[in-house]
Amino acid sequence: MKDSTRPLADLMRPETIDEIVGQQQLLGDNGLVRRMVENRKLSNLILWGPPGCGKTTIAKALANSVDMDFVPMSAVFSGTADIKKAMEAAKLNQQMGRSTLLFIDEIHRFNKTQQDTLLPYLEDGTVVFIGATTENPSFNLNNALLSRCHIGVLEPLNEKDLLTLLERAEKYLNKKVPLDENAKIHLAQMADGDARFLLNTIEYLVSANFKKKLDSDGLDNAIQKRAPLSDKSGDEHYNLISAVHKSLRASDTDAALYWTARMMTSGQDPMYLFRRLTRFAMEDIGLADPNAMQIALSAWQIYERMGSPEGDLALTELVIYLGTCPKSTSNYKAQTSAYAVAKTTGSLMPPKNILNAPTKMMKKLGYGANYIYEPDTELGFSGQNCFPETMPRQKFYIPIERGFEREIKKRLDYWDGLREKLNKK
Repeated sequence: MKDSTRPLADLMRPETIDEIVGQQQLLGDNGLVRRMVENRKLSNLILWGPPGCGKTTIAKALANSVDMDFVPMSAVFSGTADIKKAMEAAKLNQQMGRSTLLFIDEIHRFNKTQQDTLLPYLEDGTVVFIGATTENPSFNLNNALLSRCHIGVLEPLNEKDLLTLLERAEKYLNKKVPLDENAKIHLAQMADGDARFLLNTIEYLVSANFKKKLDSDGLDNAIQKRAPLSDKSGDEHYNLISAVHKSLRASDTDAALYWTARMMTSGQDPMYLFRRLTRFAMEDIGLADPNAMQIALSAWQIYERMGSPEGDLALTELVIYLGTCPKSTSNYKAQTSAYAVAKTTGSLMPPKNILNAPTKMMKKLGYGANYIYEPDTELGFSGQNCFPETMPRQKFYIPIERGFEREIKKRLDYWDGLREKLNKK
């Protein structure tokens, strides 16, 4: 190995953007980073992407491309004093005719005050700033900082990119990785888009002196399996639950099962998932299948009592049931409409005929007068008005022609027709 004191991922770091694998949306023809290099004019930039996709590498390559001093900093270990110290050095650089590229990794870890400290130096061109983040900039960076930067979105490296890196590593080390062809593909899949994980694993495999090539099972035994990327509380967490929800809404049951499995195998809280699925049963299925909510609650309760792995089947059954249910938001729309009208109609009293009259005074005032008890009528329906007397009748709930709501619609249409007939008499 050429330098045993530095990890392979650092030793093999590309010097120019042409050497970087992947990220063609930024580095290819007309890509944002490519245009900066070709114009030899760098702009402030936020690089957003998952771990190991090349954020630091792109920043260093940009500095090299225009011969700027590269000043790296980590928001995890640095503060306002470090920023000011770096800016003082950059100003001295300016006086000597040198430009500075300030790179701040994990920029989302800086608080508002620390982010604001950067603004005047970005305004006066003391430095060109590049920030790297694994978190959504829209949620984690100040608008003032975002407005001064371009956003470059990086994707996880695909299997082909990772296999290219594996071949480069073999050439760099002048050694073959002790894996058969299937195991190499398996390693690329295990890396899950992370070049750093891939190169660190290659470094270990090459130095471990295995007596023969490993197959996929041998690779699993040789290294700890990598858990799927999921941070439980950040962007990936919400991306996964959104995928579950949208797949169910689209009645794509198999996709919903996949995204649910992704959440469960990455250590997400099952209680959070059950809560969201129960909400889905209420909001997106509703009365199109009234059983959905009860099945959601039952599955939730079964999991709480049995735990994993037995309770996992209850979760799977729930996802399949919700995915195959007819979908309706009629009850949600009815609630929204009713609340909106309620807020605008003030304190209108209910009609006196449907009010109880427990005292003589209330009877004299007309409370309960002419009230009709529907179960005692011939049709089980009287058509009496239950809205405020000064308020026109409203139509909040409009059922759809799907699932159980088809039956509900028949009932409502029947009662509307009866009400019209009875009120004409």
